[in-house]
Amino acid sequence: METTVHRDALTRFGYALSDTTRTQILMSLRSAPGYPSELAEQIGVSRQILSNHLACLRGCGLVVSVREGRHTRYELADPRIGRALDDLIGLVLAVDPSCCPSADTDECC
Repeated sequence: METTVHRDALTRFGYALSDTTRTQILMSLRSAPGYPSELAEQIGVSRQILSNHLACLRGCGLVVSVREGRHTRYELADPRIGRALDDLIGLVLAVDPSCCPSADTDECC
């Protein structure tokens, strides 16, 4: 049975995964919690860009921030998010290149 809550959660998850940087952040946090400076370096973006994406992921309810003195650690909000990502990684998709030319564009069927 689908509810508005389920639909909203899936929409937020889909929105988060629709951006390559946000996907990389989630994939990194799937393995272990991380700090912004380390995540920015690992992903290859500026701290400002990373901060904007972390704010989006927090707003979507997918990550949480944990204060550690003067530092902030980020982690997935729920361990099931990591398991969902694992399941998605295991999917094998038959992609029609004429329909979805690139994963980096917003254009699709």
